[in-house]
Amino acid sequence: MQDVDAIPALTAVLNDLSLHPIIRHEAAEALGAIGIESNVPILRNSLALDPAQEVRETCELALERIEQLKDAGDGSAVEKSPFMSVDPAAPTTSCSSANQLREALLDEERGMYERYEALFALRNNGGDEAVAAIIDSLASKSALLKHEVAYVLGQLQNKNASAALSNILKNVNEHPMVRHEAAEALGSIADDQSISLLEEFAKDSEPIVSQSCEVALSMLEFERSGKSFEYLFMQSPLVQ
Repeated sequence: MQDVDAIPALTAVLNDLSLHPIIRHEAAEALGAIGIESNVPILRNSLALDPAQEVRETCELALERIEQLKDAGDGSAVEKSPFMSVDPAAPTTSCSSANQLREALLDEERGMYERYEALFALRNNGGDEAVAAIIDSLASKSALLKHEVAYVLGQLQNKNASAALSNILKNVNEHPMVRHEAAEALGSIADDQSISLLEEFAKDSEPIVSQSCEVALSMLEFERSGKSFEYLFMQSPLVQ
């Protein structure tokens, strides 16, 4: 939505350390998506003070995105996502081959924004080599990057990713943020094995994971009824 009226509420969420890091992460990402310069001090404060690495990394990405938007002027030079999403980084234009992008994405020494740029360029490429590189990056050390990788694999809906995403969901030692995105991605892929796994982990002891599985299954059921998910937001509320 990128609604500036949401900034005070998002700031309050980001600063509330009693909330789960995944919620603070989403608030920081939303502030970056809104993309105005007045959000910079808010994000810098959390970059310096938030105890969760995934939140600090999100603030770092959001600050870089705002800087990129500033450099682009009115934003017309920023590439629009073919998936209709507001991405936390624009796809890189500094390298074009899947091998070069793979190298950038898998390099643990590179900055997070640069790796995100490579990730979204590989997503937009969409070829077999690109998808293989994205899948391999699920072995990254960063929970934040892995969660975004799982999200991208859900966008691509490529069944070659099912096994890797399933392993993420099954791994109870993995960060809940990553398992959450893996569950949603498996719901997008929606093969029989993925659905069976979602049904199993809808009983997971981690609420973020179990609820993500439930949501993924509900969305599948709704879409199979012949309606798009967007239909949920088009219905008039029931009056009882």
